[in-house]
Amino acid sequence: MRSSTRWTVVVLVVVVALGWALFDQLGADAPSGPSGSSQQDAARDRRDADTAEALAGPRARADLPPCPGPGTGAGPAALRGITLECASDGAPVDVAKALAGRTVVLNLWAYWCGPCAEELPAMAEYQRRAGPGVTVLTVHQDENETAALLRLAELGVKLPTLQDGRRRIAAALRVPNVMPATVVLRADGSVADILPRSFATADEIAAAVNPEIGAPG
Repeated sequence: MRSSTRWTVVVLVVVVALGWALFDQLGADAPSGPSGSSQQDAARDRRDADTAEALAGPRARADLPPCPGPGTGAGPAALRGITLECASDGAPVDVAKALAGRTVVLNLWAYWCGPCAEELPAMAEYQRRAGPGVTVLTVHQDENETAALLRLAELGVKLPTLQDGRRRIAAALRVPNVMPATVVLRADGSVADILPRSFATADEIAAAVNPEIGAPG
């Protein structure tokens, strides 16, 4: 082999090696995809488009009550460290502290879920019947907060709502990946029941929930 040919081969080998090294480095620096460990980090609680200004109109239309303030105690251990936005006004809510010392019915839903839309009015009626001894708190599990507010306004449902696009509450409480789903929490923070099903009426909700919290049927 002539000298010029040998040098050409050497240069090509070096170029290929440098190319592979650069490719590996770029791969290491890139965020992991859906199957990677950062999948949840890549999700967001709400869309970039859902700014305070953009949400002002939908919030006024929904006219939701404020989310619960801090209760008594540290709250459910599984939810400690989770802070979410209250859909009514955008205020941050320390979820565990907000639920502390309260009997709570968490209703997990999304604006695009048909059975959720059918169930939400029943949840509102259940809250009306149950009174202040039980707190019904809905948890919207999609990034589109505007759509959630508009859906609640359309349904006329006025329940305190947390915006949880990353579904952190469901993950922390190990709720099956279905919607709607309801989690019943006792005042001491323990989980009384997880109900991965839909309810059509307030009577159905009472029949399923009240025995778990010691309330009359």
